[in-house]
Amino acid sequence: SSQSPQEIRVFNDPIHGHLELHPLLIKIIDTPQFQRLRFIKQLGGAYFVYPGASHNRFEHSIGVAHLAGELARALKTQQPELGITDEDILCVQIAGLCHDLGHGPFSHLYDGMFIKKQRPGFKWKHEEASIEVFDYLMKDNDLEKEMKEWKLDLTKDLVFIKEMIYGPLDTEETPWPYKGRGKEKSFLYEIVSNKRNGIDVDKFDYFARDCHHLGIKNNFDYRRFIHFARVCEVKGEKQICVRDKEADNIYNMFHTRYYLHKRAYQHKVTKIIEAMMTDALVKANKHINFEGSKGKYTLSEAIDDMEAYTKLTDLVSEQNPSSSSNELKEAGQILKRIISRDLYRFLGEIPTKTPEKPLPHELKPEDFVDLVCFWANYFNFPFHKISLLITYLICQMFDSLLPQNSLVNIKSNFWLTFVIQVFVLDYGMKNENPVDHIHFYSKGKPDEAFKLPKEEVSRLLPTNFSEKIIRFYCKKTDETSLKAANDHFDRWYKNYQKVTNRSKNYFHLLIYRFFSTSID
Repeated sequence: SSQSPQEIRVFNDPIHGHLELHPLLIKIIDTPQFQRLRFIKQLGGAYFVYPGASHNRFEHSIGVAHLAGELARALKTQQPELGITDEDILCVQIAGLCHDLGHGPFSHLYDGMFIKKQRPGFKWKHEEASIEVFDYLMKDNDLEKEMKEWKLDLTKDLVFIKEMIYGPLDTEETPWPYKGRGKEKSFLYEIVSNKRNGIDVDKFDYFARDCHHLGIKNNFDYRRFIHFARVCEVKGEKQICVRDKEADNIYNMFHTRYYLHKRAYQHKVTKIIEAMMTDALVKANKHINFEGSKGKYTLSEAIDDMEAYTKLTDLVSEQNPSSSSNELKEAGQILKRIISRDLYRFLGEIPTKTPEKPLPHELKPEDFVDLVCFWANYFNFPFHKISLLITYLICQMFDSLLPQNSLVNIKSNFWLTFVIQVFVLDYGMKNENPVDHIHFYSKGKPDEAFKLPKEEVSRLLPTNFSEKIIRFYCKKTDETSLKAANDHFDRWYKNYQKVTNRSKNYFHLLIYRFFSTSID
């Protein structure tokens, strides 16, 4: 950018109105690595269900940077004794701006579905990529001298920014795990990505922005939270607390999260479109290459090299490699099915319990065959005629434990026909009430933090904070296949309903054990 260091740019945002950003933030925005976010849809496959959900990670990131500055400045104004510096505020804004740099094509589809399927067992999430892309962005655009110009420490402040995005970088357990700021400024780590209770400006922005573009009402007022936020000491650590009368507003926030997941993020058509996109990307994976620092990388390998990874956007689905392989043709056919609305068909869904008992110890590979036989005998089916879906479900549960030659034919046939998804709807902390992790203060005693039991807020609040649902889809859409699939599902579901509580609890325990993944 040719702008002078002192220039401040004004953005007209549909959510927050006219907002001004610091010149250093503008320098970051005007880089190829950040501009890439213009081409990554915020809600992935939801755009194919909600026509208004066309917004991207780019504008969300700018919104988070703005709100991070608003909250930090509000705390500085209301409580000057906290010692919040201009450098603190700038670092918090940079973390807000860069927290989603690591998202891949179609946002959570890439790390939550594609990478899990293409590189099973490989532990990787977009927050990890965000700090790697941030390092690459700083080096590739020579922004370290810009940071020095604004009096930022290239060691301590860079670590602080990355810790706010990812969490503690050092895996060693210590009384205070962060290096960028001391315990006296612990509250700063709760602004962008709050690991304690999930109340942070990232959610403030995406709740407001997603609701706006989806056409869903947002009942949470983040402006009131910022106005009533206050830092109090809790067990020797400074935490962001909120006024006791705002408890209803906080519950509205977490209910909004649940409602957005139910209505949009986990919508049955959204998820099946994302499953189809994943199938297409898996088939096309090795035929799509990106130039990196050490040669070419496939779609799934790009996460190993930031130069290659920063070339990945939603446009990957429109690439047309010269290869004429059958896999690439199949990928193209799946994408055409999405565009022409010839989608995998929804068969049904069932709710499951989250078990209260401890999870079972690791099962051995050979146990899986016995388990299939157990269910076959329980339903009184001959083994070769066991319900297609229950067999497939069990095969899915034990996917990583499958003996090489056990039920391979059955499994491969089901894999070509059915999709089974297990997903979680919760308030952001699995079975826990996140408000139990929040401290409040009263008007008369603004420096005394206390917890507020939900019974003192309202008797109408939920008693459960998590539910799991299993969904069943059929990839084939011809009349004969659909009729057979529906018949199998109906028969399986009737048998499922007859299962004794003891067996059902065991079944839920297995479901929970092998599908215990939560969505952010």
